Amino acid sequence: MKEIDFSKFSSIKIGPKVKVAEIDEICEIPKEFFLIGGANNLLVAPNPPPLALLSKRFDYIFEDEKGVHAGAAVKSGKLLSYAKKHDLKGFELLQKLPGTIGGIVKMNAGLKEFCISDNIISVLTNNGWKRKEEIDFGYRTSSIKGVIFETLFAKKEGFDTALFEIFKNLRSNQPNIPSAGSCFKNPSGDFAGRLLEQAGLKGMRIGNMAFSDIHANFLVNLGGGTYEEAITLITAAHKAVFEKFGIKLELEIKIVSKTRSADLF
Repeated sequence: MKEIDFSKFSSIKIGPKVKVAEIDEICEIPKEFFLIGGANNLLVAPNPPPLALLSKRFDYIFEDEKGVHAGAAVKSGKLLSYAKKHDLKGFELLQKLPGTIGGIVKMNAGLKEFCISDNIISVLTNNGWKRKEEIDFGYRTSSIKGVIFETLFAKKEGFDTALFEIFKNLRSNQPNIPSAGSCFKNPSGDFAGRLLEQAGLKGMRIGNMAFSDIHANFLVNLGGGTYEEAITLITAAHKAVFEKFGIKLELEIKIVSKTRSADLF
């Protein structure tokens, strides 16, 4: 077990200090456990369920004739640096995309029309290896069940510096203060940030939590923000967008709570 203070460990800097189980072998994790990864898109409640994370055993990168292997505990920045150093194409979108590879793959993270699944060959879970063709990857989602331990990526030469700069510029409007990334998923044919801004949420503040005045879809912690303040803002934003546009936004942030469903609405 490892003690983690989520008010320091999580990217939004909210949460209790709790014991977290460390997983150091490929196994099935009991369903009641929530795997926290790098806690980059999480909002952890004061009463979380049992939590787990992968140990440093799964923090590795290597190449062979099959492709590029990355353990699920590898941070996105580490894999991006490796790709740049070894002139590997397909990892440019990891620029300013926080998280560990396991979480990034499971939620099929990306930007605009680009997503991490574009470069995947197969994924190792506690149920064995699954080829990309056996997995349904969608917008910020996948059909992967169980725990991801490793991902095999295609090995293609030619790191695309122009594409890397495009991703860098596209993310230049993201706030540089504690947040959990995008709060809501973009609905089909529109952008959550635009809807939130038009509904008057940009810059809206409750206590020490706010929707950023730089990008309306970023829920930010101004310093000492609380879980309940965050939940109140999220709920208010969802209601405001629905009342103005008739659109029910879907959460991208994962709410980790024993008693509150991840689906607040």
